[in-house]
Amino acid sequence: MKTEKEGIHVSRSLFFVLALLSLIWGGSFYFVKILLHDFGPWTISFLRSACGFLTIVILMVVMKKPFGFKQIVWIPMATMALVNTAIPWALIAFSETKVTSTMASVLNATTPLWTLTIGILFFKAVSGRMQWLGMLVAFCGIIVLLDVNPETFVSVDIIGFLCMILATCCYAIGAQLSKRLPGSLSLYQITFGTLLSTMIGSGSVAFSVESFSLSAFASGSTIGALVGIGVFGSGFAYILYYYLVKNGGPEIASLVTYLIPLSAFVWGYTLLDEEITWSLFFGMILIVGGIFLTGKKDKKSVKQTMAV
Repeated sequence: MKTEKEGIHVSRSLFFVLALLSLIWGGSFYFVKILLHDFGPWTISFLRSACGFLTIVILMVVMKKPFGFKQIVWIPMATMALVNTAIPWALIAFSETKVTSTMASVLNATTPLWTLTIGILFFKAVSGRMQWLGMLVAFCGIIVLLDVNPETFVSVDIIGFLCMILATCCYAIGAQLSKRLPGSLSLYQITFGTLLSTMIGSGSVAFSVESFSLSAFASGSTIGALVGIGVFGSGFAYILYYYLVKNGGPEIASLVTYLIPLSAFVWGYTLLDEEITWSLFFGMILIVGGIFLTGKKDKKSVKQTMAV
């Protein structure tokens, strides 16, 4: 039985990890903006996955985690990785050539909304009144983000906006595909296989349609951005997330969804001088509130979860 001091220590450690994870993933939108000065969207996806892949390989070797090449069913793994990682990462980078990093982060927060929507439409997911209410509120938030007006109709670049929505839909489809992977795979093996497949897939496109100069790697800001988005955002972040799931449960881990836009606001406002408009702020509140409602369970379900 845990003492009161031990319980407080665990709670503090969990919330510290939660805050750190939100800063890392919220900062990824800032790092993409920095890398866009020298690289194209597919190259950013390749470099991001390559840095993350090297990080997870080193971690697995140090922690003596098995790679299990023969256990991984590579065709489903590669399919899931392309849909859930390579394509959305490239779409996010492209969208940030059109919209601010803060706008991209708020739209990225709609991923659970599209996951639920696609699950209902194509995968027979079950929904209740709270889910439908949450979806309605979140969709209202998306409309607010567009800042509809009589002069220009919308105040954001519609191509960048739609590309970001498409990226979140890819995440949603990828989440469904990931459920088809063998349950015997460890989280480390899934991360390893995902990043390897993403690196090969995005690299194939990047080296075919994009070009870059090696002199870009001489820049301290470029190296820093790669470390931030690759080593931390695509490597250590997964370990932190799995730590939250294991020690705090899925409910605690899911809180990072609500914190990422807030941390991205801080990154964008302080380091990129991005404007925080009323439509962006209130749209974020509606979207985050709607996502919260879609994930709300009835009292009976909560009691059963707590008892596990």
